[in-house]
Amino acid sequence: MQEGYPLTIDLYELTMADSYLRRGRNERATFELFVRPPVSARRFLVAAGIEQALDYLEQLRFGEEELAYLRGMEMFSDDFLAYLSGFCFSGELWAVREGELVFPGEPLVRVEAPRIEAQIVETYLLNVVNFHTLIASKAARVRLAAGFSASVADFSPRRDHGPGAALGVAYASYLAGLDGTSNVEAGRRLGVPVVGTMAHAYVMSFSSELEAFRAFATDHPAPVLLIDTYDTLQGARHALEVSRELRAAGRELAGVRIDSGDLPSLTRRVRALFDEAGFPEVRIFISGDLDEYRIQAFLAAGGVADGYGVGTRLGTSYDLPALGGVYKLVEDASGARWKASPGKRTLPGRKQVWRHRGEDGAIHDVLALADERLAGEALLARRMREGRRLAPAEPLAALRERTLATLRELPEDLRVIAADPKPEYPVELSEGLTALLRSLERPGH
Repeated sequence: MQEGYPLTIDLYELTMADSYLRRGRNERATFELFVRPPVSARRFLVAAGIEQALDYLEQLRFGEEELAYLRGMEMFSDDFLAYLSGFCFSGELWAVREGELVFPGEPLVRVEAPRIEAQIVETYLLNVVNFHTLIASKAARVRLAAGFSASVADFSPRRDHGPGAALGVAYASYLAGLDGTSNVEAGRRLGVPVVGTMAHAYVMSFSSELEAFRAFATDHPAPVLLIDTYDTLQGARHALEVSRELRAAGRELAGVRIDSGDLPSLTRRVRALFDEAGFPEVRIFISGDLDEYRIQAFLAAGGVADGYGVGTRLGTSYDLPALGGVYKLVEDASGARWKASPGKRTLPGRKQVWRHRGEDGAIHDVLALADERLAGEALLARRMREGRRLAPAEPLAALRERTLATLRELPEDLRVIAADPKPEYPVELSEGLTALLRSLERPGH
């Protein structure tokens, strides 16, 4: 998935880097990437984009084309352009695991590198981690709303913000536990299972709905028929007729899809129609601007579905279209660094997150300084040393299974799906971090 755009860098990263070089300020520095709390309607986040960040750091180089463009801007010193010509990330990256459950305020990524290297990579790291974490977190909520037995697929490519975003949505939603995507390119490039049914245009392309259903069922081994083009219940009866014909030929209809109307009522009536006719194995899929809220409401109203196609509201994270992820300097050769700006204060020093799990499954995290040793599981681990991965990327399917296992064990208080504008998080500061913060807050420090 790595895209080759070396200059996906905010201009000020480069102007600062040039000044650092001129003034001999390229000593080792530590930056941390985290999401500012609170995050509206999100009781947890699913960290994603770590793998893309590692790929980027290993591959980042500036070729002649990029250097020529920068030279033509007439903004940078010759020494800085010469530095970029030999650029190769040489630092360390510490990060949580791809697909890990995290909370706003906790570092997802820690970069320790010469200051220029750490500064230059900020934009790209924020781009890939913010976006993939945004979508994975949304997809995890959809999975929780639908339950773990239903099939849920990404139907979002036509509404995503560009082809690259569509690939990212397919990746992040599968990582977070969805079952597949309609995006064929994601299947080819990422190995995500590809799923799909049929469109209303197909039904309208034949002289009758029944003729369309028969044609599609003949031409496809596991047909799912879209039954709401004209009248949903009549469409269901036509699908039932095709089901009988297929069974007589030694085949079975895989399912039907409903994309509009009073979905709770329609699904109950369609389910009864097929069950009473002796076809309980025919599955019912629904779609049409679904998300976790609408699936939850559908089920609460007595809707019956075996699967869901979730599109626009997943691919654009409709209720929360962006995450406030930031990348901040926390330590350098002069010691701990922090930002005291009102509403944007940061916590100083290199940090680690220690996770405790209670007997009832409750999660409690402690945000500590990196050199503190506390009880529990340390979430950040070194993933890269001297600019090289310490382990190959895990298969996406394995990452997905681990994320699903985490979601299945999620305590009830974190499963709640509500539009809470300021959720609280089970995170506290360690004694060491609290003491450091207080020392920096003293007047005159």
